[in-house]
This record gives sequence, structure tokens and C-alpha cells, in this order.
Amino acid sequence: MDRGWGFLIGLLGAVWLLTSGHEEQQPPETAAQRCFCQVSGYLDDCTCDVETIDRFNNYRLFPRLQKLLESDYFRYYKVNLKRPCPFWNDISQCGRRDCAVKPCQSDEVPDGIKSASYKYSEEANNLIEECEQAERLGAVDESLSEETQKAVLQWTKHDDSSDNFCEADDIQSPDAEYVDLLLNPERYTGYKGPDAWKIWNVIYEENCFKPQAIKRPLNPLASGQGKLLIAFHCFFLGLCVEKRAFYRLISGLHASINVHLSARYLLQETWLEKKWGHNITEFQQRFDGILTEGEGPRRLKNLYFLYLIELRALSKVLPFFERPDFQLFTGNKIQDEENKMLLLEILHEIKSFPLHFDENSFFAGDKKEAHKLKEDFRLHFRNISRIMDCVGCFKCRLWGKLQTQGLGTALKILFSEKLIANMPESGPSYEFHLTRQEIVSLFNAFGRISTSVKELENFRNLLQSIH
Repeated sequence: MDRGWGFLIGLLGAVWLLTSGHEEQQPPETAAQRCFCQVSGYLDDCTCDVETIDRFNNYRLFPRLQKLLESDYFRYYKVNLKRPCPFWNDISQCGRRDCAVKPCQSDEVPDGIKSASYKYSEEANNLIEECEQAERLGAVDESLSEETQKAVLQWTKHDDSSDNFCEADDIQSPDAEYVDLLLNPERYTGYKGPDAWKIWNVIYEENCFKPQAIKRPLNPLASGQGKLLIAFHCFFLGLCVEKRAFYRLISGLHASINVHLSARYLLQETWLEKKWGHNITEFQQRFDGILTEGEGPRRLKNLYFLYLIELRALSKVLPFFERPDFQLFTGNKIQDEENKMLLLEILHEIKSFPLHFDENSFFAGDKKEAHKLKEDFRLHFRNISRIMDCVGCFKCRLWGKLQTQGLGTALKILFSEKLIANMPESGPSYEFHLTRQEIVSLFNAFGRISTSVKELENFRNLLQSIH
């Protein structure tokens, strides 16, 4: 009996030694595993998986989308960067050269783009210029044709519509200027610290459907916030799908911006040139699972969630752009026709995506509660668009305003399905239409998210050999 127990104990000891020895030989986790191991498979609240998005975006969509965004119609964006902050006065302006924005000279912008805010056809542009002149006079000019007067009233009604999710930028202001987005790329500017975090704190703490008692740790460089994270995520899991989605959209936008800044970081500066590239350390500080106490991978999954929302909106708005009256009007007829063909090719590709987000789960409960929730949703997002005027770095403000307007336009599309379905086949669409500002911001904002997904592949490869 004793010999049997001795044999059993010896066998267990040998197994333990073999197992422990095997564990000791296991290589440590790579930095790529710490950032991306949880960023795979199906996304929460979605039927789509990360791998499908990566393949679709990186190899089928990204190259063509970048080509479209380099065209004249999409590269020039009119913006007022001098609007005062509506919430506080103590804005510390970034004095670094990389924070500056270089506006376009008047002769650099194609005449077709400057001629009107709405672009359908050359005939429609002439009509709309009359409308805009009448609007600036503050009343409908009775000398205008009946059709023009109707257009003025209908478009004014649209501009005041409760379906708009963004605070409209006053592009008619003398302070509004055209900016060439290709010459003012989104990248690291050095704008950081308390001023930058104040913006995100206000966005999260006051605009993301949560009680003040539940704090969300924001600073990706901070540590020792595990209890706060647990408290926040316990609360987060109890939210309804709409409120949870709202938070995930903002978190995804924040993550996307951080990916851009890490991918186009100022690595070296000499009196001759500046070298921009991937800053692996910066990326790890924001997304490494250990350094962020599990928060980093969640941020990346929210980025994919944002991608699906904007992708769905683009698939929904295809009929608006298919209408023969719509043009990407710049005045260069050949280029405009080629760009519309490319645009429709991209939108049809998006339409073919097999695992689109199902927005029908939004606001599907009690009608009265759903209406109130949708209105809260819209007001929260409009407030966030106003906060962009408080950003102290002008280049960050430019891209913040553009991307929030783009996301707001995507939300407007998702909640306008019936209006889009009822559009006339020709002529101006009064019930649903998009301004040039909305179109440019919609596609450039999605272009930024698409770029982020592509850059995640680059960072995954760079981090493979780092422990």
C-alpha cells in the first residue's frame, strides 16, 4: 500500500515538474498580443467580426476610397476655425507650428466648388445661388420665381430640421475659409496635457448618458484606475443598446484619432526636414491591454463598431447619389463624371458588404420613450459638435469638426431611411438632401476610420517581435 502511494506521489511530482517546466518555456506575450488578442471575432451588439472588416476594408475599399478623397471635390473643406468656444473662455491656444492650419488662397479653389453650397447640376447651382442670396437678405424676395421661393422655404425648413445631428458651421461667415485637407493632414501636433484632456473629459463626463457618480478614466497614460474601470463597465453593460452605442461611437472616434496620431508621429526633426512615421511606444501607451488595464483593446473594438455604423450609413444613402441630377460639381466636366463613377463604384462595393450593422434595433421600443431617447441622442451629439470650437489646436479643431460633422451626417442618414426612399427621381430633393459640407465631411470622416483600420494592420505587424 505504501509503495503504491509512493508511486502515485512520484508520478504526480513528475507531471508537475514537466508541466511547470513547460510553462517556464512558454514565450512571453508579444506587444501585438497584448493590444490585439481581444480584438478579434464578433463585435458586441453586432453580427460582424473583426477579420471580415479587415479583409473588406484593407484590400477592397481602402485604395479606391483614398483615390476619391484626393480629388478636388473632396479635398477642399470650408470651415470657420475662429468661432468662440460656447462653454468656457480660458482656451490656451497651441503655439506650435504643427498646430497651425494653412487656408487656401481664393484662386486655389475650383470655381465650381465656390459657386454654391449644394451641388446637383449646373442649372440647379444657378437656382441655389439665388436661394442663398435671398436667405442672406433675411426674407424671400418676391421678384424670384415661384419655384425659387419654394426652394428657399424648403431648404430653410431642412436646415432647421430636428433630424440634423450637428451644430451647423457658419460657412457664410467672413471668418470661414477653404482648407486643402491634403496639405493639412491629421497627425501628431504636440497638443496634449490638461487642455486636450479637458475636451475629452467634457465629452465623456457630460455627454455620454451616464450619471456623474460613475467616472470613466480617460488618460491612457494613467495607471491604478482598475476600480474605476470595473465600476464603469458594470454600469456600461446595464445601458440600453442606444445609449451603449452612443458611448461606443464617441470612444471609437477617440480611438481612431489616437491611431492617426500614433501612425503619423513626429519621429525626427532637423533644420532640413521632418520625419513622420509610426510611434510604437505611443500606440502601446494608448492601446496595450496591460498598460491601460484592459481598456485599450475595448477602445479598438469600439473603433470597429464606429466603422460599421458609418459603413451602414453609406450603404443607405446610395440612392441619393445615384440620381442623375446629382454631380460632384467642380466645373471640370470630365473629372466630375469620372469621380461620380468612382463614387458609385465605392458605394455599390459598400452595399455588397455581407454583414452590415442592423440599425433597426435602435429606438424600437415604446414610441414615446423611443422618441425622447432619439431626441436626447441628437442633442447630446449636437453638443459634442459645439465642443469642437473649444479645441486649442487649430489643426486638431479642423479634423475634430470635420469628423464629428461626418459622423453626425451618418446618423442623419440612418434615421432618414423613409425620406431617402421617397426622394423624387429627378430635381432637388426637398425632404432629404445633403449639403456639400455634409458630403465632404461624411466621406472624409469615413476615410479617417478606414485609414485607422488599415493602420491597425501595420501596428500589428510592427509589434509582433516586441515583448
